[in-house]
Amino acid sequence: MPKGTVLPAESVETRDARTGVRVWQLTCDASINHHLYFLTSSMTPDGRHVVFASHRGGRPSLYLAGFPAGPIVQLTDTEGVNGLSAVLDRAGQTLYFTRAGEVRALDLATLGETVLADFPGGQLGEVSLSADGCLLAAALRRGSRWALTVTATDGAGGRTIHESARTIIHPQFHPTDPSLLEYACDPAPRMWTIRADGAENTCLWEHGDDEFLVHETFLGAGDDLVVVRWPRALQRFSLRTRTMAPIAAFNAWHIAPTRDGRFVLCDTAHPDIGLQIVSTATGQRRTLCHPESSNGGHQWTKSRYATAEDWTTNIAADTVYGPQWTHPHPSFGIDERRVVFTSDRTGHPEVYVAEVPPNFLA
Repeated sequence: MPKGTVLPAESVETRDARTGVRVWQLTCDASINHHLYFLTSSMTPDGRHVVFASHRGGRPSLYLAGFPAGPIVQLTDTEGVNGLSAVLDRAGQTLYFTRAGEVRALDLATLGETVLADFPGGQLGEVSLSADGCLLAAALRRGSRWALTVTATDGAGGRTIHESARTIIHPQFHPTDPSLLEYACDPAPRMWTIRADGAENTCLWEHGDDEFLVHETFLGAGDDLVVVRWPRALQRFSLRTRTMAPIAAFNAWHIAPTRDGRFVLCDTAHPDIGLQIVSTATGQRRTLCHPESSNGGHQWTKSRYATAEDWTTNIAADTVYGPQWTHPHPSFGIDERRVVFTSDRTGHPEVYVAEVPPNFLA
């Protein structure tokens, strides 16, 4: 289907059987449907639309669904779109995403696309937008090499700021400092920071594969990170003192903090005890709802990083950590009154939105 195609609403409103929380199933299609990566918000700033990816046309494309029950508009129609890569600008007018080695900008009003940068022969991951809206960061894989890239949103182009033989994933701009990035490396040590010009590449925490750290992200104003020590605990890491402290001992998995850093949203697996909202001050948590997704990935039954043997001994690459669309990957809407997640409990991955009761963030 071409971009601009308008499909009827697929939304169905329900209640979580165990918590009573209101939940909308936004998609209902016998294909792969999922929201954006959990490090960004899939909801537009006005809360009236949700950006998601769908394979309903036979390949990944980006779509915009009216919330809570509006029509669905197809946004892209080209090959090679990374469905997990997109991020909205602060105004909700432009959607940035990657396609193979390209960083693209899509005007949501006109659906016109602009190629902001091209890294030929490479595959880019998800993009992160700097606090001032001027730069986009993305990890790049080209053959057996990995790199960090930055791209100007004004069309001035992109460049590689760091290269490595080690896997580089999930670069994120500091929430207030547009010159600072945090990123992850595999194998351990995992957590690093670097300046947007490539200077000051710094390992934050020395550790081995037995300390399985995942899904780190900035907490609040960005003086700290919040990180999972899988599958044991949700932890807080001080960028100032380089010390690690526990928040709560449970199997937190993918994590998304509130903007003020007072709470962290988590999904869970092995066992799945539902989406949790955790106080960073007390460690107390509440169950929001139960996605009941299949939570695929051989690695999540282990308490150490994947080894070369894990990737080569009768395990398909997409079953070590995924498939990603079988994970809830919860993220807040901009106003933090809604949570977007994915679940394949119907037999196909679909996009859901849960309402956050006011007392959960009090």
